[in-house]
Amino acid sequence: MAVVEVDKLGGVCLNRGCIPSKALIASAALYRKIKEGTGFGINLSTPPVCDWLAMRARKDKIVDGLVRGIGQLFKSHGVDHYPGFGRISGTNQVTVVDENGNETKLQADNIIIATGSRAINIPAFPVDGKRILNSDHLLELENLPRSMLIIGAGVIGCEWACMLSMLDVEVTVVEMLDHALPMEDEDTSKLMERELKKLKVGLHTGTKVESITPGEEGISAKLSNDKTVEANQVLVAVGRAFNTDGLGLEEVGIESNDNGSIKTGLDMRTNIGNIFAIGDVRGQILLAYTAVHDGSVAVDNALGGKVERNYLGVPSVIFTHPEVASVGMREAEAAEKHEISIGRFPLRALGKAHAENEISGEVKIIGDKKTDKVLGVHIVGAHATEIIHTAALAVNRGLTVTELGSLVFGHPVISESIMEAAHDVHRMSVHLARKK
Repeated sequence: MAVVEVDKLGGVCLNRGCIPSKALIASAALYRKIKEGTGFGINLSTPPVCDWLAMRARKDKIVDGLVRGIGQLFKSHGVDHYPGFGRISGTNQVTVVDENGNETKLQADNIIIATGSRAINIPAFPVDGKRILNSDHLLELENLPRSMLIIGAGVIGCEWACMLSMLDVEVTVVEMLDHALPMEDEDTSKLMERELKKLKVGLHTGTKVESITPGEEGISAKLSNDKTVEANQVLVAVGRAFNTDGLGLEEVGIESNDNGSIKTGLDMRTNIGNIFAIGDVRGQILLAYTAVHDGSVAVDNALGGKVERNYLGVPSVIFTHPEVASVGMREAEAAEKHEISIGRFPLRALGKAHAENEISGEVKIIGDKKTDKVLGVHIVGAHATEIIHTAALAVNRGLTVTELGSLVFGHPVISESIMEAAHDVHRMSVHLARKK
């Protein structure tokens, strides 16, 4: 078995996505927590200082250690690593070109394409790495700017908005759709918009950036709502492009989707039976953990199995402040197909939330009135990205709201809110005021 990789092992997630960004978010969250120390009975003799370069160094140390760990895993499992760019030069052949231009031809019974995606470049706002940035550039900033304009209030835009704001950067976010986090449940979006305002993030929804003009110390952006935003730098966070250029897809006849991603079946096979594609490059769910699932399906089938992908119960996790997580249907989607009941439980009703001074947010559960099945769960609040997996299991296994609510949770924990929201679907939560 061999892996061809043109960059560091671990891909976008480990080197430029999930891990480095969450390391910086953890630093920003701790800085915020320290500043609020008096609320916990901790008085500091001097105010805390944010050391951005030290945060970056910590992030780099974490990433480098995990990259080396993958190399060790390759050795222990007998996987050969070929550094360089791989091009499919035949249905059973990959040509690898290393950094010196040397070619190596690899023969294989099966080929798996896992080339991922990259930050999209919009011609109207050309990324230059200085004033106009993508998320890759943010990870390597030499200094934090005083102000940042973020174009796009999706996952990446909102995560960076929260992190930068917690690090005392003045942040403005512009989103062309009606809500922040527009792919989440509408109640989640509205809750998150309120939390962004608490962080003093300027938010313009239903608005476009019409033009960006360079200035002496940054940029001036004209918005479609007739307002102007001045900022030192701009983050363009509006989507991803698929890494298919130069792979030799056309030469061997691999079919693509209209958006440029690679077309596969549920078994991860392309139209060429022994060539598979997994992860972002398929253009469906652009998440590292679904890519891992795709990879498992592809390998099983390459070895003679008959497996199909199963995304039922795959959670969405967003590392904003507070965190956001969801699984299953949004309310609008569920209401189109089912007669629904909704339960909610605010985190401010939890003792553990008060103990941690993290009382913002709620758990919302959508159930089917007829079958009592759990259709969707949406969480805004502390540790949402951790506790969502109880709900994910419920959706994956087709549990009822009653079954989810009958699970005995520890106390005091944030995840009790899932049990309480499940009880509230049937108006049985004893920790909420009685509803008429």
